[in-house]
Amino acid sequence: MDELTQKATMDLIKRGADELLIESELKQKLATGRPLRIKAGFDPTAPDLHLGHTVLLNKMRQLQDMGHHALFLIGDFTGMIGDPTGKNATRPPLSREQVLVNAQSYREQVFKVLDPEKTEIVFNSAWMDKFSAVDLIRLAATHTVAQMLERDDFSKRYKGNQPIAIHEFIYPLVQGYDSVALKADLELGGTDQKFNLLMGRELQRHFGQPSQCVLTMPLLEGLDGVSKMSKSLGNYVGITDTPTDMFGKLMSISDELMWRYYELLSFRSMSEIAGLREETKAGRNPRDIKVMLAQEIVTRFHSSRDAEAALAEFEARFRRGVLPDDMPEVAVIATAGEILVPQLLKQADLVSSASEAVRMIQQGAVKLDGERVNDKADVVVAGRVVVAQVGKRKFARITVQ
Repeated sequence: MDELTQKATMDLIKRGADELLIESELKQKLATGRPLRIKAGFDPTAPDLHLGHTVLLNKMRQLQDMGHHALFLIGDFTGMIGDPTGKNATRPPLSREQVLVNAQSYREQVFKVLDPEKTEIVFNSAWMDKFSAVDLIRLAATHTVAQMLERDDFSKRYKGNQPIAIHEFIYPLVQGYDSVALKADLELGGTDQKFNLLMGRELQRHFGQPSQCVLTMPLLEGLDGVSKMSKSLGNYVGITDTPTDMFGKLMSISDELMWRYYELLSFRSMSEIAGLREETKAGRNPRDIKVMLAQEIVTRFHSSRDAEAALAEFEARFRRGVLPDDMPEVAVIATAGEILVPQLLKQADLVSSASEAVRMIQQGAVKLDGERVNDKADVVVAGRVVVAQVGKRKFARITVQ
């Protein structure tokens, strides 16, 4: 591989990534010319994958297209432990039955991104179920409690007198041993997984293998623009969502968050994305750019025909001459990360009081993004941009901060 080709390869690998450890080692591995073994692990703790997962999967697909071998690891063993990453309390373990149901769902969904001809699906129970008590004790003996407490979330829990169960220390050791079992050359993971990923390097060295390189990917913010995309928080776009739902959710993100999604989800070149930014600065409506993103994502997980139909439905709901050209744009504050619809309308000056908003909701006279609001307890999460309508004549485009 000549120097120019190597630079282009490394630029592509690092696009959108947070950190590559160790770059010089990866260059040496690539220079051998053999396909690298690329590992990415997912614990099947929920039945569906969402766009946050695809940030990492897209990177794996890029590496597949470069000729490398993808190891999609389903952590059916580690899923029963529960990943303690980012948690301030011990996670309840899943049953074997729950894990297997979710694992099958992952298996069906992952090929919406990865090339099935170049993907090996592996389960860490294949080797961990064969571990004896002696094997696990020997694995645990490779690290000290002090080393485990260097991990940020463990350290915070320990200092805050929050309990840490012994089995939680086992989790990073098992994830690291997965790299030994698979002889991984490169492991991908979120930035919150750095401790676990580096564990793989250490254990490979301990077991006499070349150490894997580590590529961390950013965590994609959810629709609220604040918290990591998560099904449990309701701020996600599932890759099995209907085209209409997927399109509508993507159109609801803020203009600022749109660029983050472009960087981490779009397959457009960085130069093309930079050009779109310049167009918006020159006066182009950000909504047009958001439509392009929504269509790209819907096409990827459904089809171009579905993307066109989703756009047509969106246009029919919001652009059929119903919305006034001079519709005011306002911002409201969601102090708890979300805001009740009556308070939203009051802050946006569409009603004089929250009680008036409740009356209008009860009369069926309130719509958000074209959908009638029927419950005064409905909320809008921070980070969303919604078009609110009260009666026939009051409109506002509201950014929830």
